[in-house]
This record gives sequence, C-alpha cells and structure tokens, in this order.
Amino acid sequence: MFRNSSLHPAVKNILLILILLIVFMVVAIPFKVMSIIPGFTDIRPVMLFQPVYGIFFGIPGCIAFAIGNLIGDIISDSLRWSSIAGFAANFAGPFLFYIFWSKISKTPFLLRTGKSFLKQTAVTVISAVTQAVLITPAVVLIYPDVSGQVFAVTVLLNCSVFPIMLGIPLMILMHEELGFKPSKRLKKSDKLR
Repeated sequence: MFRNSSLHPAVKNILLILILLIVFMVVAIPFKVMSIIPGFTDIRPVMLFQPVYGIFFGIPGCIAFAIGNLIGDIISDSLRWSSIAGFAANFAGPFLFYIFWSKISKTPFLLRTGKSFLKQTAVTVISAVTQAVLITPAVVLIYPDVSGQVFAVTVLLNCSVFPIMLGIPLMILMHEELGFKPSKRLKKSDKLR
C-alpha cells in the first residue's frame, strides 16, 4: 500500500493500522446489534478480514485487528475483563495466517488450487480453535453465568464461517485482480531501529 512512499517505515505502519482500523470499524459496528450472548458475543461478519489482515498486511494487520475488536467492545458497551483475552485472541487469529503463509508453507500464497484452498481452510480452523481456547476460559472464569458452550461455539463459527465463505473470495479478488501481495516476515536487517 505504501511500498513506494518516502515515508518513514514507522509512519507507514501507523497509517496502515489506522486505515485498517477504519475498515474494521465500518464493517464491525453495524453488526454489534446481532447479539448471541448480550455483552459478550455477537454475529461477526468482520471476521472475514482476519486472514486478509494477517496475510496481506502482516503485523500491522494483526495489531489493527486486535485494536479494532477492543474499540468495538468499548463502543458497544461490551468492555469486560475478558476483553484482555479477546485482544490476545484477535491478534493471534490473523497472526497464525501471517506466520503460516510467510514462514511455514513451502508453497507461495495462491488460492487457485484445491490444495491451497484446503491449506487455507485448515489454518482457518486452527485459528478459530485457538481463539476459542484463548477467550472462552477467560469469559467462563470471570463470568460463570455465561454459557461456555454457547460462547465457544459462537467463536468457532464466527472465526471459521466468515473467513472461509467471505474471506477467501475477498483474498482471491485482492490477490488476483488488485495485485495485493502477501506480507513477508521482516528480516533482522529490515527491522525498525
């Protein structure tokens, strides 16, 4: 997005995070009224951005996703102690996509083949389970009156259905038609001083 800009790398990352936050909030806020467990979880189409932010925007995307979720909690009066676990989980979700496609996968990111689609689906399921494992115990321990099963299933569905059904088509469009390239892991020589 800012690859050919003369801006300092830190400024580029801050601007990128702000732009990604705005996109996150535009999609997240309208759906906050569709609660499953009021104050704790809702139907979250914004989860479609989880792989997008991780794969195409790397660490800034992961940060924007986590901060966007936290701001959404604040705006919707859902800020709880368990939001700390939510922040960690909403960073970890896109981070798993980033790590898989930039470091683990031996093949480049390309969703044209059945094999790459299956890889993306597997990472999505692993990410969804990771998020449910990070958030659900915090919610249940702090708020024992919340149904852990309903909460966990809602997290699993939100974190898998939207990234697969809407996220994959968006990534294909971004990659194939708009020319977005997957984010690369920073080398030691590229890190900010």
